Amino acid sequence: MKLFLTSLLAAVLVVPAMSSFAAGEAPAAAVAVAAVAVTKPDLVKGEASFNAVCVSCHGVGGNSGTPVNPKLAQQHPEYLVKQLQEFKSGKRKNAVMQGFASALSDDDMKNIAYWATSQKAKPGFAKDKELVALGERIYRGGISDRQVPACAGCHSPNGAGIPSQYPRLGGQHSEYLATQLTSFRDGIRKNNLQMTQVAAKLNDREIRALADYVAGLR
Repeated sequence: MKLFLTSLLAAVLVVPAMSSFAAGEAPAAAVAVAAVAVTKPDLVKGEASFNAVCVSCHGVGGNSGTPVNPKLAQQHPEYLVKQLQEFKSGKRKNAVMQGFASALSDDDMKNIAYWATSQKAKPGFAKDKELVALGERIYRGGISDRQVPACAGCHSPNGAGIPSQYPRLGGQHSEYLATQLTSFRDGIRKNNLQMTQVAAKLNDREIRALADYVAGLR
């Protein structure tokens, strides 16, 4: 009886490992993935890396004061990591950002992203009263006759976005937002098919209106 129980226990332990191997999962890779999953970001290192590499363009605390450079404070960390990885790989084209991102390890990216997320974003402001009403209509209701969905459905009514899926937009510089929407529309930025399809249906005035409205969200 004792021998039978010992054999049964061995089978229980061995079969899952064999099944994983048969499915093409390398045990070492599985261990590595598990290790990454439990690794916590180091905010101290993240702050140091940000201040050494990012602050000149993205501002103290991730609050860029330059309209062409995005605010990073309070952005979802998963989104920031994804963008850094895609700058590094060249999937998202930007010569300056590719140069910086290429020098960062995965841990560096995670540390910087989570530190930036922990910083309080400064509010932004809408500037064009004539356009902001149009921007609000599109953001909240879309454009039905062109099948443009409401931006609020993915980025939330106040622009906070949905963590790990859709980025925070509220308070972002309108100039930066307009540039990104135009880049999606014109096929310059190619790292998000959904945004390319939406922006393709917008004209310049609608893009400016959306960007201005979103800048004032909080």
